[in-house]
Amino acid sequence: MKRVLSGMRPSGKLHLGHLEGVLKNWKRLQGEYKCFFFVADWHALTSEYANPSVIRESVEEMVLDWLSVGIDPEKAVIFLQSMVPEHAELHLLLSMITPLPWLERNPTYKEQLREVKGRDLSTYGFLGYPVLQAADILAYKADLVPIGVDQLPHLELTREIARRFNYLYGKEVFPEPQPLLTETPKLPGLDGRKMSKSYSNVILISDPPEEVRKKILPMVTCPHRVRRKDPGHPEHCPVYSLHLVYSRKEELSHVEKGCRGAEIGCIDCKEILIKNILENLEPIHERRDDLKEQRGIVRELLKQGSERARKVATKTMEEVREVMGLTL
Repeated sequence: MKRVLSGMRPSGKLHLGHLEGVLKNWKRLQGEYKCFFFVADWHALTSEYANPSVIRESVEEMVLDWLSVGIDPEKAVIFLQSMVPEHAELHLLLSMITPLPWLERNPTYKEQLREVKGRDLSTYGFLGYPVLQAADILAYKADLVPIGVDQLPHLELTREIARRFNYLYGKEVFPEPQPLLTETPKLPGLDGRKMSKSYSNVILISDPPEEVRKKILPMVTCPHRVRRKDPGHPEHCPVYSLHLVYSRKEELSHVEKGCRGAEIGCIDCKEILIKNILENLEPIHERRDDLKEQRGIVRELLKQGSERARKVATKTMEEVREVMGLTL
């Protein structure tokens, strides 16, 4: 069975963008491949090094969201990056062979140096995080990595590092991981921009029904509908974009026709959306409530999963040390 590896930085509770863009895909993949899903707490330190308590507090909430959606520790290995020190060792060894220009040309590195304010990102760790990312993947000899098109340059760097390692030491230790391209729906936030915590425009997976309703009712809508009688253009409405993900065909048809002909108001449209989002979230909320009552479940799960992950990573590192001449 082919191996898949993917991870997330612990950033607290997750939102609908994570649910539709990542977690539903993970849930499907765990039934088709040998999956390793990890909490990337070391990666989070590249930007949160001055406030690591945020990371620690976020781990449990994030993993609870994973489990409530249906990520199953019986089907996938769920682990904490920092509990598998082989990631750090492989990162160190790979950093010795990675040319500096490969890292400096990374588009995300240049973009975030330019865009992120209030944090000093001019650190060795931030420049070198793609090497740690490569170590995450190569430690498990992952065959496939689920990513979006915008992340292809990151995976290509991992492939380049794997090729260079194999060439330098004369043995095909690492397979070149292939992208498992996933189409993710573009989920708008409450203000019409991309749903993101940095914009404070998110609907959390764990938001209770009254909070979901409170957030959606004032959502921005089609700019053409200034008054109730004005016809709208659903393709320009963030609320309709959410309907495309959460509403049934007959409801979509009703909403589109009603908006274009000014037959329904924006509040009517939002009420239908609220109902459908809550129907989708109800079983997730029930599962999350059950899990929260089981004290210590996340910590124990991560401990067991990290032990399983470490067995695989240890085997890889034995081979790496041997070909590099680091054994007595």
